[in-house]
Formats: sequence, structure tokens, C-alpha cells
Amino acid sequence: MSDIIQLLPDSVANQIAAGEVIQRPASVVKELIENALDADADKITVNIKNAGRTLVQIIDNGKGMSETDARMAFERHATSKIRMAEDLFTIQTMGFRGEALASIAAVADVELKTKPYETDLGTFIHIKGSELISQETVSAESGSNFSVKNLFFNIPARRKFLKKDSTEFKHILTEFKKVALAHPEISFNLFHNETLIYKLKQDALIQRIIQLFGKSYQKHLIPIKSETSILNITGYIGTPETAKKRNEEQYFFVNKRFMRHPYFYKAVLLAFEQIIRPDLHPSFFLYFDIAPEHIDINIHPAKIQINFDNTQGIFQLLRASVRQALGKSNIVPSIDFDRDGFIDMPYIGTKNNDFSEPDINTKVNYNPFDDEKPKSSSFIIKKNKKENIPDNWDVLYKNFESKINFDDETKNPDGKISEHFTPVFQFKKKYVITSISSGIIIINIKRAQERIIFEQFLNNLEAGKINSQQLVYPIEISMNNTDINYLKTAENNMQSIGFKINTNHSEKIIIEGVPDFLISSNPKELIEA
Repeated sequence: MSDIIQLLPDSVANQIAAGEVIQRPASVVKELIENALDADADKITVNIKNAGRTLVQIIDNGKGMSETDARMAFERHATSKIRMAEDLFTIQTMGFRGEALASIAAVADVELKTKPYETDLGTFIHIKGSELISQETVSAESGSNFSVKNLFFNIPARRKFLKKDSTEFKHILTEFKKVALAHPEISFNLFHNETLIYKLKQDALIQRIIQLFGKSYQKHLIPIKSETSILNITGYIGTPETAKKRNEEQYFFVNKRFMRHPYFYKAVLLAFEQIIRPDLHPSFFLYFDIAPEHIDINIHPAKIQINFDNTQGIFQLLRASVRQALGKSNIVPSIDFDRDGFIDMPYIGTKNNDFSEPDINTKVNYNPFDDEKPKSSSFIIKKNKKENIPDNWDVLYKNFESKINFDDETKNPDGKISEHFTPVFQFKKKYVITSISSGIIIINIKRAQERIIFEQFLNNLEAGKINSQQLVYPIEISMNNTDINYLKTAENNMQSIGFKINTNHSEKIIIEGVPDFLISSNPKELIEA
């Protein structure tokens, strides 16, 4: 039998690795920005064209690279971040695996122009599909300039499954916001199709949040600060007014690295329990500062899953910290969380400072086992006497309220209910219970109503009978410019189903009309959902 196992070429191996690291244009943005952060850049510019399909360009003013390092950076598992296995447990940098650039170069046309501070000339490298096209010495600005063109040009199947531009750019915005929130001390510029989307200056964290999510957050952020031997927690949580149906404004950061952790998210939800509706998600921007040896980052190439050695302790601490912050802001009743400024007034007694102890009267002869009849005869328990069973035992079903109007059609000529009539009951004003041929059916009233409205909407949409109801008083909704731009892409679709929305304002939209079958709904909740 001949040998059939072969070593894959580097170009093929890089494409396989790229499937995990580079999933869409947003992955390229994330990896290149993180490299700029590790290069100590304090100014980063992101230039996007056609949602990253045509171009992803990252320009930074970091350290730059020498000619040798610039070429070596595109090799698999080539990194400046770690030297030995022990370094994996004390990681302080954003990247460390040495996979990103090699993966990007395997599936795109990449150009790099870089120069260290101390040199006069820089290096230009052009790599396409893991193949080096050219390398030369050029004049360049200090730092690095990466241009990633025609992503997935050599993997048509992957390029085919990219979503439409508005969706892909939304993913890019999500990654951009994560990095921008983690580093308010760094200035960022974001351009899309030569249009400036964000210009973020170096500022305090609260200002960075307002710049990214709109001025509506200015009066609705509650600070958190908790210092313990386990870790330090800082950041902000939103007031109940900022809670939304979409869970898009929940951010955990560990040592300035974004993290997704459902267990810790549950701790925040428990802290907001009975403060917001169950179907809403609170907004929060929480930062953990913990020693690197107490966490494990090397779990997934995306590096957003992190293990902690004291998960349960952090859960309790996080829940208590959020609850305490809510208490200090009078969102929930507080129990003397902060007594600074309060003076304990001592009791000074009488003029002669003579204090008398209170009198305590006791019944020394009391025996609890004495068979003593109670004074009130209404509470006497009659033994050996069988209680009468009430005739109206059906009150056990008092929670079931029949909502059937027994009109003439349901009655026989003699006035009695027809034996073929099926009773319908309402339980706790939430469910309808009735019988069918195969058993009992329980219907959720709210969901049934939603289904009926949905079916009516589909029928009217197919028949072209969608009517818009003009609002007497238009409704203003505060919204950041990014969401407004995203809403503009769906403006025609919204108009076709009856919405009339004015998006020609900065950081707000005006709802002027809604579909007639939704006139009784909350327009703000409809748009935010």
C-alpha cells in the first residue's frame, strides 16, 4: 500500500487557519486594530470601503517595524508578544498567537507600509494569497499602514456568503466600538466610503460612551467602583430608562480586552431584578482589572472567551457592586451604603445625666404546657367533631373566569346551554383554556394576539392595503448617528409597511406615522426592537 498522508502546503494551511481567525471583514478590522494597540499607537484611523469587501485600511502612529520584522510578521506563529509557554499565563498584550497577519494574507491582497521612529526610510511589502509579490524600501510615515483589498478573492464560496453591506458594516461598527470603549485614552477615526462616521478624541470614559451611543446617555449613567483582593471593578451602568429589548449595549472588559461571559451577565440581570421588565436588557460598561495569572485567555482564536480561577466569587462581587451602585443612586432602597457626612447624635439623658434602666415585667409562673382555653371562643378548636363540607366547593376554581357570552346562538329553545357548546375559560388573565377533540388546549393570549396581527399584516401586505396612520403629535426618539444611518438603509422598507420616519436630524429621529394596525402600540419600543 502506498503512502497517502502528505504535509499540506503553507498556502493551504493558512487558508484553513484563516477560516477560524478571519470570518468576515469585521475580523480583519479587529485584528489589525489590536496590532496597532500592541504597537503603542495613540492615534488610529480606520478606512472602510464597501463594508470591507473592497478595502480595509488601518493607519497607526505606533512603533513601526524594521524590514526583517515586516516580512517575518506574515509568517505563521510569528509574534513579538511571547517567547515561551510560561508567557501564556501572564499575557498583557491584545495579540499573542501569531496567526492574524498570516491568515489575512492567505485570503486577501495585502499591502504594508511601515517605518520605525528611529529610521529615515520605511518598508513596503505586497503579499497576495500568501505569495510575496514585492518588497522594497520606500519613504513612509512613522508607524504602520495596512491595506487589505479584495477579501476572500481566492475563496469564492466564503465571499458569496458575506451578508449585504449594511449588515457587514454593522459588524465592523460593533468591533470598532469594543476597542474604542476599552481605550478612551486613544483617538480613533472611522471612515466608510470616504464619509466620516466617528471622530473620537482622547477623553474620559464617560465622554467616550456618550460619543459612541449618543447624548441621551449623559444623564443616565451610574458609576461603579469596587476594589477587592480578587479584582477591581470600575465603569458605568445605565439607569432603567436606558434598558432596551436588544442586548447590544452590554460590555465586559478584562484588562482592557472585550469579553463575553453569560454567567457574569446573569449576575448583572439579578442585580436589576424587579427594577426593569423581564424582556428588557440593562446597559452596562464594566471593566475588570485582575492579575493575568488568574485568567486564561488562550481558549479560542477570537480571544473573547476567558476563564477565571474564582468565577463564583467574582459573580457574587459583581452582583453586589451593581446593586450597591443602584442603591447609591436611589434606584433601589439603600441600606446605609454611604454614611459620609452623617453625624451620629449621642443620647445625652436628663440634666443630671442619670440614666434609668427600663422595667422588664415577666410572668414567672407561666407554664406553656397548661391546658388553658383561649379567651376568645371564635378560635376554639372542637375536637372529635366532623366539619361540614361546604356545598360551594367549586370556589377552588375561582381563578378560572369564564369569558363566554352565552347569547341566543349558544342556547337551546328551552333557554339551556347546548350540550355541543365548548366552554372557554381565562386563567389569571394570561391564558385561555378550552377543550378540543384530542384533549385540552392552552393559549397564551398575548402571543395569540401578536400572531393574529402578524397574519393580518401579511395579508394586507400581499394585497397592498397597508395604511399609515398620521400621528397628531410626532414622537422624537434620541438615537446616535450610527443607528440613524443604519435606519436610513431600511427607510424604504419601513415606508412600505406604513412607517413615516424623519431621519434628517442629528442624534434623533421623528416618527410621524405608524401602520394603522399598530396605532395602539408604543412606537418607540417598535423602532428600538
